[in-house]
Amino acid sequence: MSSTAQGARARARMEVTAAIKDEARRQLAAEGAAKLSLRAVARELGMVSSALYRYFPSRDDLLTALIIDAYDSLGECAEAAQDKAADAGPVQRWTAVAEAVRGWGLRHPHEYALIYGSPVPGYTAPDTTVPPASRVGLVFIGILRDAHRGPGLAEPPLPAELRPEAERMAADLAPDLPPANVAALVASWAELFGLVGFELFGQFNRVVEDRETFFRHAAARLAHGVGLVEGGQ
Repeated sequence: MSSTAQGARARARMEVTAAIKDEARRQLAAEGAAKLSLRAVARELGMVSSALYRYFPSRDDLLTALIIDAYDSLGECAEAAQDKAADAGPVQRWTAVAEAVRGWGLRHPHEYALIYGSPVPGYTAPDTTVPPASRVGLVFIGILRDAHRGPGLAEPPLPAELRPEAERMAADLAPDLPPANVAALVASWAELFGLVGFELFGQFNRVVEDRETFFRHAAARLAHGVGLVEGGQ
């Protein structure tokens, strides 16, 4: 087969794969991840199920592709925000990335629900989802590392009973950072996504009106909580 024909086949496969994923995302928005059906996707695209299975052998394979795409899209958004704020101080960089995470969630609520909402019954995410899922966390770790090398980090309080777990997390996630800061980072990471989830899933209704200002203040508080200090480059 000529390279031209191979290239055409590859492009056609990419186009069909993209169409399958787009239709699956529409189903996620309408029905939720638990009801995602390969047969329904094939029917909407005018394909026979056997043809679709050549692209995604099972519902779980399709879910995994959507999850990886969502994590990568969010990661790219966080990394772009970090790059744009590279010359700012550490608190400002942290807040810029946090606001980018919120903005992505508001623009992609169903994909956000897929990766940070309720687990899909019967689905277990494979290891291939781990690197994409780590991208946002690695951006925040990078901000702490830069601060640790530069203006410094304030070390949060660390109860004695938490020290062994904090040291284990630091060894796994960022051995060059103090365990107290790593433990605070893990807690702040969870709080950040909790804030976004509360806004997306309606828990702030009739509670928080000026959500942008509220989120910016909360994100700055989280930055201070992990030991970042104002000022410095």
